[in-house]
Amino acid sequence: MTREEKQEVIEALKGKFSQYTNFYITDTENLSVAQITNLRRHCFNKQVEVKVAKNTLIKKALESLDSEKYAGVYDSLHKVTALMFSESPKEPAIIISSFRKEINGEKPVLKAAFLNGDIFIGDNQLTALTKIKTKNELISEVISLLQAPIQRVLGALQNRTPQTPEGA
Repeated sequence: MTREEKQEVIEALKGKFSQYTNFYITDTENLSVAQITNLRRHCFNKQVEVKVAKNTLIKKALESLDSEKYAGVYDSLHKVTALMFSESPKEPAIIISSFRKEINGEKPVLKAAFLNGDIFIGDNQLTALTKIKTKNELISEVISLLQAPIQRVLGALQNRTPQTPEGA
């Protein structure tokens, strides 16, 4: 790979890291070409972008953006690395979990996840990441909590029996 090609990859990765606030670092080593293609199809259907790059290029891209912000993920950059970029913080975790069930395997392995500035290290975090609530889910919960007292009052008013005035 020439120096120019490496610089192009770094610039492309910097664009992705700037575009997305959520990304997962996974290990896809030992997956067959057919399995990788299937994983990419799952990701494409859920609007998750998958990029494979050399660890040194990924690290250089992250360092050039904000060395301190991404420092927690540098130790995860080893072996084969596939990056998963998503607007949703939990969609890649769901894809990884369902893909593992589909192939009855342990790959891809979650090495790290960077979600809106928070870093999750290790494959043991995968279950917790699948349960994260999205912004829209949190908003709908707050709205339903705010509506509950009003609905109880309206229900009580509707269930009252109308009283007729005396002497009518």
